[in-house]
Amino acid sequence: MIVETTIHSFSLWHHFAHKPDFDAIAFAELARSMGFQGISLSLNNENYRHLGGREPERMDRLRAYLTTHEMSLEVDTSGTAPAHMSEMLNVAHRMGATSLRTYTHHGGEVREMMQNTSDNLAAVMQEAADLDVIIVLENHEDFTGPELAEIVERVSHPNLKILYDYGNSQMVLEDPIAALDAVLPHVYSVHFKDHVMIRAEDAGQLTVAGVPVGDGFLPLTELTRRLLDQGLRRFTYENVWAYSAPIQEGRKALNGVNLGEGAFAYLDPPFSPAHVILQQSAFSPQMLVDLEFQALHRGHEGFRRVLRKLGTSGDWDIREIC
Repeated sequence: MIVETTIHSFSLWHHFAHKPDFDAIAFAELARSMGFQGISLSLNNENYRHLGGREPERMDRLRAYLTTHEMSLEVDTSGTAPAHMSEMLNVAHRMGATSLRTYTHHGGEVREMMQNTSDNLAAVMQEAADLDVIIVLENHEDFTGPELAEIVERVSHPNLKILYDYGNSQMVLEDPIAALDAVLPHVYSVHFKDHVMIRAEDAGQLTVAGVPVGDGFLPLTELTRRLLDQGLRRFTYENVWAYSAPIQEGRKALNGVNLGEGAFAYLDPPFSPAHVILQQSAFSPQMLVDLEFQALHRGHEGFRRVLRKLGTSGDWDIREIC
């Protein structure tokens, strides 16, 4: 079974922030050297974050590199306001991206958030179709799987799909497998990552923390098996070491969720910085870069191990042997 593997720029966010001359091209070169067939690039701020600027020349230079090396591109933003989405759809189109990831910025009651998000997306679907860009709505710490699926079904457009993140359902106290089951027919892309839970007394509040793939408690093999069975053939590796997020306020544990067990098992202190970091300010920028690089490669091994266990193969097998 042949799959395409890509890597998300968030995997190296400390490199982008602290390592001189590490830019989108350097990221793409590193991705290619590791055997990835494409990249996901965060453009999620006013300066287009990991692109490093809004100049068209930057977009064209990266597109040329990816085209030369036959690598795919997905890009990220956030928010669903129609004017913003229109801007980013045109950026995605210019860069040759197959999809544009977003998530809601709406607040308030959940049903109100769902309605506002649906209305926003419906307003830009024709433009997405005209530009041949798929909008993927992520389960990004805000909606449960059924809520996300309902939004997509309300809009009911072939250019609106879902990005399933392996761990983000935890922030709404939803079991990752239950979340996947709810959205599976709509899934276009994924973020393959690993998480642990940190007790409130150890982190100040009940917290989800990112760790290198294979070091956490998410059911990676079962999630991946279900996605493969559904027909997904592109998996995006995301190293989320040093990332953490609190459980969303007001959410209660959903069916099948028992804190301290399964995917919600607690990591016991003391915490090794090679495994998990809760206070980045305690480390120098160079230390963060070094630890991130180590976590990237350890997690990469875990990512490949899961895929191979499930009988997949890809260009990475050839590139790693060469």
